[in-house]
Order: sequence, then structure tokens, then C-alpha cells
Amino acid sequence: MNKKLIYIADDEVNICNIIKSFLVKEGYQVQTFYNGNTLMEAFRKQPADLLILDIMMPELDGYSLCSSIRESSNVPIIIVSAKDSEMDRILGLNLGSDDYLTKPFSPMELVARIKSIFRRIELDKYSDNSGCIAAGDLNLYADRRMILCHDKPINFTTMEFNLMQYLILNKNRAVSREELLNRIWGFESVTGTRATDDMVKRIRAKLLESDSELTIETIWGFGFCLNVNE
Repeated sequence: MNKKLIYIADDEVNICNIIKSFLVKEGYQVQTFYNGNTLMEAFRKQPADLLILDIMMPELDGYSLCSSIRESSNVPIIIVSAKDSEMDRILGLNLGSDDYLTKPFSPMELVARIKSIFRRIELDKYSDNSGCIAAGDLNLYADRRMILCHDKPINFTTMEFNLMQYLILNKNRAVSREELLNRIWGFESVTGTRATDDMVKRIRAKLLESDSELTIETIWGFGFCLNVNE
């Protein structure tokens, strides 16, 4: 089996080396970069399976890099940063990152999050839901990891697709934030339930942009429900 390729961009050499050593021990291929531009150049030549990005880097910061990557790729992205305010986490998630860790963090926790993302991708890839699942004006194809609205694909990231797939499979049922964290992220994230709220906002915007009639209702103090008229 081919090793997963992970790119790390952080201008702190020691942090790059520490993260790399833990990931190499877990069997991943790892390349490190000390600014956003060099990672972007490498990604264009050889896309990685997952990116770990610091925010504060010279030349091209992590936010800009994440936004640029999202213009052409749904590769999983984890942001790691010393910036720990709620607004920083929200911005990172809204730009398309799949997770956000604040420094200092445990390298083993980062490894666990990476494994969770890859595990979820593999489970979805080999799931039995290979046919078309319809929900209103949406058609989900799990084998191709694609959701169509009016026969046009919606550009969901890996985690957005996973969350949307779970809501479709549980359409017209209220799903708690805790259930989504457990099912989509694999464990309760340090970003807390805010991670689900921010991702739902991004999904709503993409549904609106695609002219979908479906709505994701917020159940106050509990979670969300994908409303589908059947």
C-alpha cells in the first residue's frame, strides 16, 4: 500500500522536525517547507494527501495558502497556530480547513486527528453506499464522493462532504453537535461544537450558491436537521 504523503508548512524549523519525526514513525511520507510559497509550488507539481499549515509564515501566510489551495483542491487541511482566539479558529475553518489546533499541542493528538481524517475517507470509499442517494434536489454518489444539485457538482471539501453525507443519511432527523463531532471528526475536537457550526455555515452557502431548495435547520441548543420534503 502506498504511503500517504503529508506536507508541513511552518517557519519554525524545530516544530517542523518534531511533527515530521512523529509522522514518519507512523509510516507517512513527509515533506517540510518553511514558507507558504514553496509548499504551493510543490503541491502544484505533486499534490499531497494532507496538509498541515501554520498561519504566521513569511511570503504567503497560512490563511492565504489555505484559501488558494481550496480554489483547486479538496485535500484535507489542518491548521496549527499560536493564534488561539475564537475568531482565528472561525476564520481558518471558514477558509476551508478541516481542523484547527493551537500551539502548543501534543504531537500524538495531531497524529490521532490525521488518522481520523484518513480513516473516515477510507470508510467512505469502501462503504456499501455506492449507488445514488437522493435527498430533494441533491443526488449523492458515495463511490465517487460527489454530490450533484440539478446535475451540477457542488465543490465540497472532504470534511464538508462527510458531514453532508451524514445529514443526508439522517435527513429529517435532528442530529446533535456531539454526534456530528463523533461521527465526522472521530472524537470531540478542541475547537468544540464551533467546528460543526462553522462547517454548516459553509455548506449552507454552497447549497445556496447551487440554487438548492434544501435547508439545514439549526435546532437551538442541540444541533441540526436537514429538511427534505418527500
